[in-house]
Amino acid sequence: MKDKIVLVTGAALGIGKAAAQAFAGLGAKLALADIHEKEGKKVLAELQAEGAEAFFMQTDVADYEVVKAFVAKTVETFGGLDIALNNAGIGSELRRTADFQLEDWDRVIAVNQTGVFYCMKEELSYMQKARKGCIVNISSMAGLKAMPNQIAYTASKHAVIGMTKTAALEYARQGIRVNAVCPVFTSTPLVDKLISMGDNMEQKLLRSIPMGRFGQVADIVNAILWLCDDKSDFVTGQSLPIDGGQMC
Repeated sequence: MKDKIVLVTGAALGIGKAAAQAFAGLGAKLALADIHEKEGKKVLAELQAEGAEAFFMQTDVADYEVVKAFVAKTVETFGGLDIALNNAGIGSELRRTADFQLEDWDRVIAVNQTGVFYCMKEELSYMQKARKGCIVNISSMAGLKAMPNQIAYTASKHAVIGMTKTAALEYARQGIRVNAVCPVFTSTPLVDKLISMGDNMEQKLLRSIPMGRFGQVADIVNAILWLCDDKSDFVTGQSLPIDGGQMC
Protein backbone atom coordinates (compact mmCIF):
# COMPACT_ATOMS: atom_id res chain seq x y z
CA MET A 1 0.00 0.00 0.00
CA LYS A 2 3.05 2.28 0.00
CA ASP A 3 2.00 5.68 -1.44
CA LYS A 4 -1.37 4.32 -2.60
CA ILE A 5 -4.05 7.00 -2.47
CA VAL A 6 -6.90 5.72 -0.31
CA LEU A 7 -10.28 7.37 0.29
CA VAL A 8 -12.32 6.32 3.35
CA THR A 9 -15.83 7.49 4.23
CA GLY A 10 -17.16 7.05 7.74
CA ALA A 11 -13.54 7.30 8.89
CA ALA A 12 -14.14 8.75 12.35
CA LEU A 13 -15.41 5.63 14.10
CA GLY A 14 -15.57 1.85 14.01
CA ILE A 15 -14.57 -0.01 10.87
CA GLY A 16 -13.70 3.16 8.96
CA LYS A 17 -11.34 4.39 11.67
CA ALA A 18 -9.65 1.01 12.00
CA ALA A 19 -9.28 0.73 8.23
CA ALA A 20 -7.74 4.20 8.02
CA GLN A 21 -5.24 3.26 10.72
CA ALA A 22 -4.37 0.02 8.91
CA PHE A 23 -3.89 1.71 5.53
CA ALA A 24 -1.75 4.40 7.14
CA GLY A 25 0.38 1.76 8.80
CA LEU A 26 1.08 0.30 5.36
CA GLY A 27 2.21 3.65 3.96
CA ALA A 28 -0.93 4.84 2.15
CA LYS A 29 -1.94 8.46 1.65
CA LEU A 30 -5.37 9.01 3.14
CA ALA A 31 -8.43 11.11 2.33
CA LEU A 32 -10.79 10.82 5.29
CA ALA A 33 -14.47 11.78 5.36
CA ASP A 34 -17.11 11.66 8.06
CA ILE A 35 -20.10 13.70 9.13
CA HIS A 36 -18.67 13.78 12.67
CA GLU A 37 -16.11 16.60 12.44
CA LYS A 38 -14.68 16.48 15.96
CA GLU A 39 -14.03 12.74 15.89
CA GLY A 40 -12.73 12.88 12.32
CA LYS A 41 -10.20 15.58 13.14
CA LYS A 42 -9.06 13.55 16.14
CA VAL A 43 -8.39 10.53 13.92
CA LEU A 44 -6.54 12.77 11.47
CA ALA A 45 -4.34 14.20 14.22
CA GLU A 46 -3.50 10.72 15.50
CA LEU A 47 -2.51 9.51 12.04
CA GLN A 48 -0.46 12.61 11.26
CA ALA A 49 1.34 12.26 14.59
CA GLU A 50 2.43 8.83 13.41
CA GLY A 51 3.73 10.27 10.15
CA ALA A 52 0.81 9.58 7.83
CA GLU A 53 0.08 11.89 4.90
CA ALA A 54 -3.63 12.60 5.18
CA PHE A 55 -6.45 15.14 5.25
CA PHE A 56 -9.97 15.15 6.68
CA MET A 57 -13.11 16.75 5.26
CA GLN A 58 -16.45 16.85 7.02
CA THR A 59 -18.76 15.07 4.60
CA ASP A 60 -22.40 14.04 4.51
CA VAL A 61 -22.44 11.31 1.87
CA ALA A 62 -26.14 11.98 1.30
CA ASP A 63 -25.20 15.36 -0.22
CA TYR A 64 -23.98 14.87 -3.79
CA GLU A 65 -22.22 18.21 -4.10
CA VAL A 66 -20.27 17.58 -0.90
CA VAL A 67 -19.27 14.09 -2.07
CA LYS A 68 -18.19 15.52 -5.42
CA ALA A 69 -16.06 18.13 -3.69
CA PHE A 70 -14.47 15.56 -1.37
CA VAL A 71 -13.45 13.21 -4.18
CA ALA A 72 -12.17 16.15 -6.24
CA LYS A 73 -10.10 17.36 -3.26
CA THR A 74 -8.62 13.88 -2.93
CA VAL A 75 -7.46 13.87 -6.54
CA GLU A 76 -6.22 17.47 -6.36
CA THR A 77 -4.30 16.86 -3.13
CA PHE A 78 -2.65 13.56 -3.98
CA GLY A 79 -2.79 13.43 -7.77
CA GLY A 80 -5.12 10.48 -8.17
CA LEU A 81 -7.22 7.82 -6.49
CA ASP A 82 -6.23 4.17 -6.14
CA ILE A 83 -8.57 2.74 -3.51
CA ALA A 84 -11.96 3.81 -2.14
CA LEU A 85 -13.63 2.36 0.96
CA ASN A 86 -17.28 3.41 1.01
CA ASN A 87 -18.01 2.69 4.63
CA ALA A 88 -20.31 5.48 5.88
CA GLY A 89 -23.62 4.11 7.11
CA ILE A 90 -26.33 4.47 9.74
CA GLY A 91 -29.05 2.41 11.38
CA SER A 92 -32.51 3.29 12.66
CA GLU A 93 -35.01 2.53 15.37
CA LEU A 94 -36.34 -1.04 15.45
CA ARG A 95 -39.86 -1.11 14.02
CA ARG A 96 -41.97 -3.54 12.01
CA THR A 97 -42.51 -2.54 8.40
CA ALA A 98 -46.02 -1.12 8.80
CA ASP A 99 -44.86 1.00 11.73
CA PHE A 100 -41.59 2.19 10.20
CA GLN A 101 -41.28 5.96 10.19
CA LEU A 102 -41.00 7.66 6.81
CA GLU A 103 -38.26 9.98 7.98
CA ASP A 104 -36.19 6.99 9.16
CA TRP A 105 -36.65 5.32 5.78
CA ASP A 106 -35.62 8.44 3.88
CA ARG A 107 -32.49 9.07 5.95
CA VAL A 108 -31.22 5.47 5.98
CA ILE A 109 -31.71 5.09 2.23
CA ALA A 110 -30.10 8.49 1.62
CA VAL A 111 -26.94 7.60 3.54
CA ASN A 112 -26.54 3.84 3.08
CA GLN A 113 -27.76 3.47 -0.49
CA THR A 114 -27.74 6.81 -2.30
CA GLY A 115 -24.55 7.83 -0.51
CA VAL A 116 -22.72 4.78 -1.83
CA PHE A 117 -23.99 5.56 -5.33
CA TYR A 118 -22.80 9.18 -5.08
CA CYS A 119 -19.36 8.02 -3.91
CA MET A 120 -18.99 5.37 -6.62
CA LYS A 121 -20.17 7.75 -9.31
CA GLU A 122 -17.42 10.23 -8.48
CA GLU A 123 -14.71 7.68 -7.68
CA LEU A 124 -15.27 5.80 -10.91
CA SER A 125 -15.17 8.98 -12.96
CA TYR A 126 -11.51 9.38 -11.95
CA MET A 127 -10.56 5.71 -11.88
CA GLN A 128 -11.78 5.07 -15.41
CA LYS A 129 -9.46 7.77 -16.72
CA ALA A 130 -6.51 6.04 -15.09
CA ARG A 131 -7.86 2.59 -16.08
CA LYS A 132 -7.16 1.22 -12.64
CA GLY A 133 -8.64 1.29 -9.18
CA CYS A 134 -10.25 -0.70 -6.40
CA ILE A 135 -13.51 0.02 -4.58
CA VAL A 136 -14.76 -1.78 -1.49
CA ASN A 137 -18.31 -1.08 -0.32
CA ILE A 138 -19.45 -1.96 3.19
CA SER A 139 -22.67 -3.93 3.03
CA SER A 140 -23.80 -6.23 5.84
CA MET A 141 -25.20 -9.66 6.56
CA ALA A 142 -28.46 -7.70 6.23
CA GLY A 143 -27.54 -7.39 2.55
CA LEU A 144 -27.63 -11.18 2.20
CA LYS A 145 -30.56 -12.11 4.45
CA ALA A 146 -33.54 -10.57 6.19
CA MET A 147 -33.19 -8.45 9.31
CA PRO A 148 -36.61 -8.14 10.98
CA ASN A 149 -37.64 -4.69 12.21
CA GLN A 150 -34.99 -3.05 10.02
CA ILE A 151 -36.68 -2.66 6.64
CA ALA A 152 -34.67 0.39 5.55
CA TYR A 153 -31.30 -0.95 6.69
CA THR A 154 -31.96 -4.31 5.03
CA ALA A 155 -33.13 -2.69 1.81
CA SER A 156 -30.14 -0.35 1.70
CA LYS A 157 -27.59 -3.09 2.30
CA HIS A 158 -29.17 -5.34 -0.35
CA ALA A 159 -28.91 -2.35 -2.69
CA VAL A 160 -25.20 -1.95 -1.94
CA ILE A 161 -24.61 -5.51 -3.12
CA GLY A 162 -26.59 -4.90 -6.31
CA MET A 163 -24.71 -1.69 -7.03
CA THR A 164 -21.40 -3.44 -6.34
CA LYS A 165 -22.12 -6.21 -8.84
CA THR A 166 -23.37 -3.77 -11.48
CA ALA A 167 -20.31 -1.51 -11.27
CA ALA A 168 -17.97 -4.51 -11.21
CA LEU A 169 -19.37 -5.72 -14.53
CA GLU A 170 -19.32 -2.27 -16.08
CA TYR A 171 -15.68 -1.49 -15.27
CA ALA A 172 -13.92 -4.88 -15.20
CA ARG A 173 -12.32 -4.34 -18.62
CA GLN A 174 -10.98 -0.96 -17.47
CA GLY A 175 -8.89 -2.47 -14.70
CA ILE A 176 -11.24 -1.42 -11.90
CA ARG A 177 -12.40 -3.91 -9.28
CA VAL A 178 -15.50 -3.39 -7.12
CA ASN A 179 -16.30 -5.66 -4.19
CA ALA A 180 -18.31 -5.58 -0.97
CA VAL A 181 -17.83 -6.98 2.49
CA CYS A 182 -20.77 -8.16 4.57
CA PRO A 183 -19.95 -8.06 8.28
CA VAL A 184 -22.00 -9.82 10.91
CA PHE A 185 -22.75 -7.84 14.10
CA THR A 186 -19.42 -6.18 14.86
CA SER A 187 -18.25 -4.37 17.98
CA THR A 188 -18.78 -0.80 16.75
CA PRO A 189 -20.86 2.17 17.96
CA LEU A 190 -23.60 1.17 15.49
CA VAL A 191 -24.01 -2.28 17.06
CA ASP A 192 -23.69 -0.83 20.57
CA LYS A 193 -26.70 1.33 19.75
CA LEU A 194 -28.60 -1.71 18.42
CA ILE A 195 -27.88 -3.63 21.62
CA SER A 196 -29.31 -0.77 23.69
CA MET A 197 -32.65 -0.96 21.86
CA GLY A 198 -34.02 -4.15 23.42
CA ASP A 199 -33.98 -6.34 26.53
CA ASN A 200 -31.42 -9.13 26.32
CA MET A 201 -30.55 -7.92 22.80
CA GLU A 202 -26.85 -8.71 23.17
CA GLN A 203 -27.51 -12.37 23.91
CA LYS A 204 -30.07 -12.61 21.11
CA LEU A 205 -27.52 -11.31 18.62
CA LEU A 206 -24.76 -13.57 19.93
CA ARG A 207 -26.97 -16.65 19.63
CA SER A 208 -27.30 -16.00 15.90
CA ILE A 209 -23.52 -16.32 15.39
CA PRO A 210 -22.25 -19.94 15.43
CA MET A 211 -18.76 -18.92 16.57
CA GLY A 212 -20.34 -17.33 19.63
CA ARG A 213 -18.80 -13.87 19.47
CA PHE A 214 -19.30 -10.55 17.76
CA GLY A 215 -17.03 -9.59 14.91
CA GLN A 216 -14.12 -7.33 15.74
CA VAL A 217 -13.09 -4.43 13.54
CA ALA A 218 -9.81 -6.23 12.81
CA ASP A 219 -11.78 -9.14 11.30
CA ILE A 220 -13.40 -6.77 8.83
CA VAL A 221 -10.31 -4.69 8.13
CA ASN A 222 -8.24 -7.77 7.30
CA ALA A 223 -10.76 -8.69 4.60
CA ILE A 224 -10.80 -5.14 3.26
CA LEU A 225 -7.02 -5.07 3.00
CA TRP A 226 -7.00 -8.37 1.12
CA LEU A 227 -9.60 -7.13 -1.37
CA CYS A 228 -7.50 -4.00 -1.96
CA ASP A 229 -4.25 -5.91 -2.39
CA ASP A 230 -2.85 -6.81 -5.80
CA LYS A 231 -2.90 -10.45 -4.66
CA SER A 232 -6.68 -10.39 -5.11
CA ASP A 233 -6.56 -8.74 -8.54
CA PHE A 234 -8.78 -11.44 -10.11
CA VAL A 235 -11.58 -10.87 -7.58
CA THR A 236 -14.42 -8.50 -8.48
CA GLY A 237 -18.17 -8.28 -8.01
CA GLN A 238 -18.08 -10.33 -4.82
CA SER A 239 -19.96 -9.86 -1.55
CA LEU A 240 -17.77 -11.44 1.10
CA PRO A 241 -19.53 -12.58 4.29
CA ILE A 242 -17.49 -12.08 7.45
CA ASP A 243 -19.98 -13.73 9.72
CA GLY A 244 -18.63 -16.28 12.17
CA GLY A 245 -20.60 -18.96 10.33
CA GLN A 246 -23.99 -17.23 10.35
CA MET A 247 -24.69 -17.96 6.68
CA CYS A 248 -23.78 -21.66 6.90
